[in-house]
Amino acid sequence: MAVPLFALDDDSALSLQQQIRQQLLEAVLAGALPPGARLPSSRQLARQLGVARNTVFLAYQQLIADGQVQSRERSGLYVSTDANSTRVGLDRLHEHQEHSGDCDWAPRLKRVLRDDDTGRATPHWRQYPFPLLDGLFDDSLFPAADWREASRLALGTHQIQQWSTDSGDADDPLLMEELRLRVLLGRGIVARPEELLLTMGARQALDLVTQLLIDRGTRVAVEDPGNPELRRLVSWRGGQAVPQPVDSSGLVVTPALDDCAFAIVSPGCQHPTGAVLPTERRRALLERAAAADFVLVEDATSTDALRLPSLPATLWSLDRAGRVIHVTTLSRVLEPGLQLGLIIAPPAVIRELRKLRRIAVHHPPRNIQRAAAYFLSLGHHDRLQAKLAKVFSERQLALRDALNHYLHAWVEIRPAPSGTAFWIQGPDDLDVAALTRAAERRGVLIDPVQQCYAVGDGPPNAFRLGFTSLPAIRIRAGIAALAGAVRDTAAGGLERLPLSMRGVLGGERLRSALRGLTLLYKTVYGDPCTIELLPDGRMAGRAGYANEDCDAGRWWTEGDRWYRQWDRWAYGEPSSFHTVVEADRVKWFNSDGVLVDSAVISRQG
Repeated sequence: MAVPLFALDDDSALSLQQQIRQQLLEAVLAGALPPGARLPSSRQLARQLGVARNTVFLAYQQLIADGQVQSRERSGLYVSTDANSTRVGLDRLHEHQEHSGDCDWAPRLKRVLRDDDTGRATPHWRQYPFPLLDGLFDDSLFPAADWREASRLALGTHQIQQWSTDSGDADDPLLMEELRLRVLLGRGIVARPEELLLTMGARQALDLVTQLLIDRGTRVAVEDPGNPELRRLVSWRGGQAVPQPVDSSGLVVTPALDDCAFAIVSPGCQHPTGAVLPTERRRALLERAAAADFVLVEDATSTDALRLPSLPATLWSLDRAGRVIHVTTLSRVLEPGLQLGLIIAPPAVIRELRKLRRIAVHHPPRNIQRAAAYFLSLGHHDRLQAKLAKVFSERQLALRDALNHYLHAWVEIRPAPSGTAFWIQGPDDLDVAALTRAAERRGVLIDPVQQCYAVGDGPPNAFRLGFTSLPAIRIRAGIAALAGAVRDTAAGGLERLPLSMRGVLGGERLRSALRGLTLLYKTVYGDPCTIELLPDGRMAGRAGYANEDCDAGRWWTEGDRWYRQWDRWAYGEPSSFHTVVEADRVKWFNSDGVLVDSAVISRQG
């Protein structure tokens, strides 16, 4: 039998006996000594290792006592068939080894970040049926075939000769031209080559910028609510994050900015609200920066996902004083695998940032740069952006309609005009933490917003739902499951129909009460809606401020239940309700007696 040969370490914190036990157990777990295999005799192993036979004998005795080795009379020693016993024994040895050192690392660690997992996406989010998280992208969106083609071209012999040659700190010239002429011009940005610097993703771009601009005590204006990772980055650099208020239009320009050295803002898609800073406020921010002599870092890393033609010009494009640093990325969908970020700044700033990048990573891998250049030049990036715009528009509509169908009586939503998430406002007594746990138990992941607030805890009844990580076909089922989590956590706050009232209004009485009514209500996303219940059983619906969304359907009664079915709305499926007609209001309750919808009776009708 071949015996695995291992060596003992004279400098190890473990004794010789412990090392022998550890090496044997690791050989078992690695499969070199399978369960049931015969071990060498203590004399044979001692000769191989150059130790006293008694040392091996005592190690074997401890393994036998722990159940990891079995002794068979007149036959020898064998590896136990209990694999769990082997793992437990090895864990014990590792614990002894880990705690045997005498080096105190605590005073040597000069910068320690607070261990805060708040808001961090669960690493196995793809295993959940309904991950309604923003900024995480499902596999179907990655252009695998197009990227393979670009990579194959970049690995041609002639191409390898070009990008494998040490070119110092310079970035791939082909990629830089493609970025300037295809990507940046499409975003309304005109930049010279000396104003551009590639980075290993958007995170490194922000890391380099803060490293250049922050020393101990530097006051940095950050949005509140805003990206918690940015606040932590500022603090880690030794700076002081100064929260600035955000309203429905984005950053509020106030005199509090004047005391800061620079401000980090996200005018194209504010995180987490998705607000877009209007042009007038962008100009006011630039004027304030010039008057108070502070600079601006424009975080545009979230703006590429759902770009609208009506988005205002970037701060970089409006700036005439050279006090804006623009940070962006090629595509958030490509970011996990591509890791290419871009900094646009005045040449003097780029030169210093290039020096910092040289210390950290020299430059992003040149083969990746060349592949990205081909990805752009072949038009793959343009097709990807067109595809994302279509896919995300479909998902946005699917999420909006599902919320309107399942949670109309419970939430209000605020879609982000340029973002990929909805801000959800629940009832005042909503406990988002409890809802998050209940939703996860049903396979739904949602995004609380409390960690985004630097001042106070933020609204306890608000959270976000994103649509980058879930195909449109799965969104309806996800919101139906979320509605179940709402019932799990908010049972006391939901209006219910008493059992004594069920069946009171039904049949002809119900038809008479509803026939000819005109009903008014607002959709969950805030648009007005009018429904006419015509006497002959037909329905006519008009939604939107210009009645741009119209539908028709029918209504009827069966027993004590009222039924409706639209041609398109509510998925074109029949729904039935217990119905209560009050003086000026109609309320609809589901089969469990929970209020799911209501409308005001038009006086004119």
